[in-house]
Amino acid sequence: MLQKFRPKGTFLLESGEHLPEIEIAFHTYGKLNAEKDNVIWICHALTADADVAKWWSGMVGEGKCFDRDKHFIVCANILGSCYGTTGPLSKDENGAVYYDRFPDVTIRDMVKAHIALRKHLGISEIEVLTGGSIGSFQAAEWAIMEPEVIKHLIIIAGGAKATSWTAGLNEAQRMAIRADKSFFDFTPDGGKEGMKAARAMALLSYRNAAAYNKTQPLDPNDDYRKLKAITYQQYQGEKLARRFDAYAYYVLTKSFDSHHVGRGRGGLQKALSTVRARTLIVGIDSDILFPKGDQELIRKFIPGARLQWMHSDYGHDGFLLEYASLTKIIRDFMEEYGGL
Repeated sequence: MLQKFRPKGTFLLESGEHLPEIEIAFHTYGKLNAEKDNVIWICHALTADADVAKWWSGMVGEGKCFDRDKHFIVCANILGSCYGTTGPLSKDENGAVYYDRFPDVTIRDMVKAHIALRKHLGISEIEVLTGGSIGSFQAAEWAIMEPEVIKHLIIIAGGAKATSWTAGLNEAQRMAIRADKSFFDFTPDGGKEGMKAARAMALLSYRNAAAYNKTQPLDPNDDYRKLKAITYQQYQGEKLARRFDAYAYYVLTKSFDSHHVGRGRGGLQKALSTVRARTLIVGIDSDILFPKGDQELIRKFIPGARLQWMHSDYGHDGFLLEYASLTKIIRDFMEEYGGL
């Protein structure tokens, strides 16, 4: 069941701006044990929500890697999203919807909100903190912001910083949204057509040529105007437009660009060296969004970190699809520390 939490007072953002109040939407599964040492906190990716048992069903559930019968599992919706946590379609202190006036939110701001939720839930220790893609950004930041709280850190398909490559991809998507004039009408459905195009762009970076050619095969007898790839791209855009808004998408891609754990901390090496959690980094061998160098950088600077490669034909999206492989990698790692 979706739950809500409102921290008291104004919420100061890393930029120096503030939100008069915030609301955090979250899900919990299972029960916190008497020792309070069975917490699994999962940070979600860009357009996901707090219901991790739904969108990561192969990993979360009875008898699965993260088992609600054994663990107290928490997943909170990120700041700036449209799934219950304060975002661009929320109202300001005067009752007006923010739309494009919603301030910039960084990954650190997201984690700061979730730290407030952690304290509210009475959690003093997180046994496993994990996430994929932008969820891995949050996990890495959190392990630096609260090193004494995180026991095991599992970073999946991500990096210690955004890169010029990812920022370029994100800006191309924002250009598509801005090209949709309805984005500036400031209505809940504003920018939807532009967001469809943005999602189609993003999808290509979540896969790769081999994966895409495999899942959307080309037949020489196909009508070139109705190729599977064409209709699939259109379908993916429509699918997101039915459940997401363009203003949240715009804000969250900028949040993605903000990620750099070394900012204001003396650089990447110094920041990552403060992580005290036992760390596993899971890279995907076919990921073009976060190539191998991104994961190797984290392993290099987090003390004792282990890097494990997962094979997948599906590129970056492999972390959402390769349940069996990912479960084995995580369980093998955790077995060294008593298991999950």
